[in-house]
Amino acid sequence: MLLTTTPVIEGKRIINYYGIVIGETIIGANVFRDLFASIRDIVGGRSKAYEEVLQQAKDIALKEMGEQAARLGANAVIGVDLDYETINGSMLMVTASGTAVSCQDL
Repeated sequence: MLLTTTPVIEGKRIINYYGIVIGETIIGANVFRDLFASIRDIVGGRSKAYEEVLQQAKDIALKEMGEQAARLGANAVIGVDLDYETINGSMLMVTASGTAVSCQDL
C-alpha cells in the first residue's frame, strides 16, 4: 500500500477513486512519562518518551487508514493528512486521512 501526501502519483494513472479513508488512534500518556517530560521541559531538551508515543500513535493511524483502503480494493492512498490533538491534556489523538485509489501498474 502506497501512502503519499501528494494529490497524484507521478507516472501512474489513477483508475479508480474509492473515497476518503481515515485511521485514528488515541494514546494515553502515563504519570511517570508526564513527570519526566515536565522535568525535561524545565532543564531543556527533547522528551524521548513523548516522541516515541507520538511515533507509535502516527504509525497506528497510518496503518489503520491503509487497512481501510485495502478493504475497499485500493492499492494507494493519496492526499494523506495527519492531524494531532490532545484530549484533556493527558491523551494524544492522531488522525490520518486521505483518498483511497487504485493506480495502474503499482
